[in-house]
Amino acid sequence: MSGVPEVSGDPGLPAGFRVGHWTDPDARTGCTVVLPPPGTRASVDVRGGGTGTREIENLSPLANAEGPGAVLLTGGSAFGLAAADGVVRWLEERGLGRPTPGGIVPLVPTAVVFDLVAGESARRPGPAEGYAACEAAVDGVPQRGALGAGTGTAVGKLLGRERAAQGGVGYAAARLDDGTTVAALAVANAFGDVIGEDGRLFGAPRGEDGSLVRTAEVLPTMPDLPESRDIAVRETGNTTLVCVCTDASIDKRTCAIVARMAGAGIARAVDPTFTPIDGDVVFCLAAGSDPPRSPGLAASWAITVLGTVAATVTARAIRDAVAK
Repeated sequence: MSGVPEVSGDPGLPAGFRVGHWTDPDARTGCTVVLPPPGTRASVDVRGGGTGTREIENLSPLANAEGPGAVLLTGGSAFGLAAADGVVRWLEERGLGRPTPGGIVPLVPTAVVFDLVAGESARRPGPAEGYAACEAAVDGVPQRGALGAGTGTAVGKLLGRERAAQGGVGYAAARLDDGTTVAALAVANAFGDVIGEDGRLFGAPRGEDGSLVRTAEVLPTMPDLPESRDIAVRETGNTTLVCVCTDASIDKRTCAIVARMAGAGIARAVDPTFTPIDGDVVFCLAAGSDPPRSPGLAASWAITVLGTVAATVTARAIRDAVAK
């Protein structure tokens, strides 16, 4: 496949970051946790119209919390949000979180994918599973494929899940000339197709003859939702989740800008995207310890470079998720 990233040659996660998965291959669900170094700043950009989230308001540039103890990406739809309780417990046991007069309070922003129709809907990630994902977290290049939050995912669901392509977890990273690492972890569960840099279909619906169908070309022929597709569309559940990790020294506001720019990577790799029936969310975590640059042209230029690279690795990570 032309344009599929060679992740084996990409840098691993920035220093101090770890990623862990918990997977139930029989129930086709799981969760994935990103554990950043203490002191990490973070923000989020929400584009989709059908999100399922927890505690992401803490990542607003206007919120007083600087950053999370972890970010959780999970299956199980709204039920899967409970897995964050296990991540909170794991962090609390290690004294990781926001200091308060009442003790450490871990903050764990969470976003879910809908995978309840992929396997056993009564089996979904909970506190024990979130805790297990933390226990499994490692540095380097994360495991990818149909595991963790990507276990029960699919892309290109216009004609229903039975004709959709397998989704999954993908990863890509780049190192800038100044040594800064920008990495992206993606969970691909989009309604739309995953496409390559050259426009080639990587993951898309299969027509009656088994060939790949381009969703953006078929949709205009369906101005009204056909009754035969109503149940299929309602059952699919669609989301692209991304977590950008970097060792750049940027503040919370800049994390929000980078997260927004990284969303362009979703638009490059998924078509159509940001629809009312997708729950697209991009997190940006920054762990650099140097003071952020003072506002000015030089700082704006650096942010532009960082956000541009974040969009590039985001697109590659989404393609990697369906290339496994």
